[in-house]
Amino acid sequence: MAENLLIDNLDRKILDIITKNARIPYLEVARECGVSGAAIHQRVQRLMRNGVIRGSEFKVDPVLVGFKTCAYIGIFLEHPGHFRDVVKKFRDIPEIIECHYTTGNYSLFIKVYTRDNEHLKDILTEKIQNIAGIVRTETLISLEESINRQIPVLSK
Repeated sequence: MAENLLIDNLDRKILDIITKNARIPYLEVARECGVSGAAIHQRVQRLMRNGVIRGSEFKVDPVLVGFKTCAYIGIFLEHPGHFRDVVKKFRDIPEIIECHYTTGNYSLFIKVYTRDNEHLKDILTEKIQNIAGIVRTETLISLEESINRQIPVLSK
């Protein structure tokens, strides 16, 4: 994690450009920023080293690979102390793609992708609801993902 990392305007501009297109060549980023390719490379490496940039990945469209149902599941725990054990079990369920420890009604909030509603029912009843410490779940099925974007890094 970055400790007191100072991100200047050039870093923010670089982040803005590469979060919109992770495959953009450093020389093109350099041209847009008015600096050398080496400077961009050094800055990106520093941002990665300091944890500002985490990984680089290709995004797969879940529907095109057979996962048509997206759901969000609120998890009610018997006791907050079960948090770590439950999350550890969740790591063994590949359909769970996000897990958040939250305030409010739910102890945990997860995002899952399944092939269809029947698969979702199986994941819920056979895997998630059988984990010790979970007392109840509440499921919301997403009908459409309307926005999916990176956090803005340029100051306005």
